[in-house]
Amino acid sequence: MFNLSTVSALVLATLLSAHGIRKKSLSPSGALAAFVVGFLMMSGGTRAFGVPLIGFYLAGSRATKYGKARKAKLEDGYQEGGYRSATQVLCNSASALVACVAWNALFAPQSAHAAFAGALVTRILPLRVKTSDLLSLCAISPSLGEGWSRALILAGLGHFACCLGDTLASELGILSKGKPRLITTLKHVPPGTNGAMSIGGTVASIAGGAFVGALTGVTLLVENRSCAVGILGECVSLGALFGGLGSLIDSFLGATVQQTRYSTEKKLVLQDGNKEGTVISGLNFLTNNQINLVSSIACAVMGLLA
Repeated sequence: MFNLSTVSALVLATLLSAHGIRKKSLSPSGALAAFVVGFLMMSGGTRAFGVPLIGFYLAGSRATKYGKARKAKLEDGYQEGGYRSATQVLCNSASALVACVAWNALFAPQSAHAAFAGALVTRILPLRVKTSDLLSLCAISPSLGEGWSRALILAGLGHFACCLGDTLASELGILSKGKPRLITTLKHVPPGTNGAMSIGGTVASIAGGAFVGALTGVTLLVENRSCAVGILGECVSLGALFGGLGSLIDSFLGATVQQTRYSTEKKLVLQDGNKEGTVISGLNFLTNNQINLVSSIACAVMGLLA
């Protein structure tokens, strides 16, 4: 259970958490949560969860800092690095983490995941996996583990494609020159409005999903020679689809069950929970973190069924 793979995962998780603290993209609680999540996803029998996680974190952090001067004028309480808390980290990793633990419990019996969650997972999914199949079949082959290996890895792909797609749509779409439109009414609304969409943001969400798909496909190809080159195109296509759909789901929820308030005095969209200003869209049911959680779960389920 404690091998070179485990050591490398510990080192990477530590470095990424420290990087987040230094760059102010993670709060102390966020860094701790990121360390635990990072270690679990980067250790075990495949890197098909860990590599997309790293890609999501680095690309999302860079996008958050891009155009910081303009964002500071448009967003109430804008923080340059993002300064994500443990709640934000967990909401943006929950469904992929479940898929990762389940995959390793089933297909990597020597992993830490199997040691702690193997009994529960195998009770729910009593599969018989041959060791020879793990070497001769690609991890997303429908033949491996009655299709559960493919389903769980694509669930992770769907999750991270949604999360990165939504992050890029929000962080880059707000910088679009034209006014975005609310997804439910198609009326022009101020930049930063929950549920607003722009052409630039939509393209960014699809590109972000495709990037996650590319990372997943390349990782699988490097890990196992049994994987055909064609899986790269499949992963990129699915990633682009999940990135776009995730952004649509997030926008629809943001426009309907997340309230947006606008300050005419400050001329910017106010943070969640701020009771000042005028309500311009949505009902006060869900927070931004809760919407991210629901959207990522939806895309993970789509990946599970793909």
